[in-house]
Amino acid sequence: MQIWTQFLVLGNLPVFLTHMLMSEKPDQFPAEREDADAEKAAIRTFNDNLRRRLEGGRVMMTQGVNALADATLHRVLQAVQTFDDFTEDNDPYGTHEFGMIEVDDERVMFKIDAYDENFEYGSPNPADPEVTRRVMTILLASEY
Repeated sequence: MQIWTQFLVLGNLPVFLTHMLMSEKPDQFPAEREDADAEKAAIRTFNDNLRRRLEGGRVMMTQGVNALADATLHRVLQAVQTFDDFTEDNDPYGTHEFGMIEVDDERVMFKIDAYDENFEYGSPNPADPEVTRRVMTILLASEY
């Protein structure tokens, strides 16, 4: 795994973005239970907070995204933050964890994963921020 950090200013907001190259994916949403709707709503809220405000987790970018021109990268981050086109097709769990956008003729995806406290496995309860560490990865569709 390779990790590096980049500093950007979005409007008046300084942002440190941590980039990570990784190959494994955490577990998906657990099987349906009686309290699943409340859990989905909590997960959606935490995911939206990370995506919209870049708070409550880490933001990672692949090498392809990192190589974009600064102005394009700025537009990509703005597009991710304002994305709201969640549908049954791109959001089957209702947790707002994935989206695809197009910026300057580049197809870009974002994916939010919920890890355990050590970033080793999927979170035991993605609806509980005390035991969950979120990571939003931004990548070019061509890198998938």
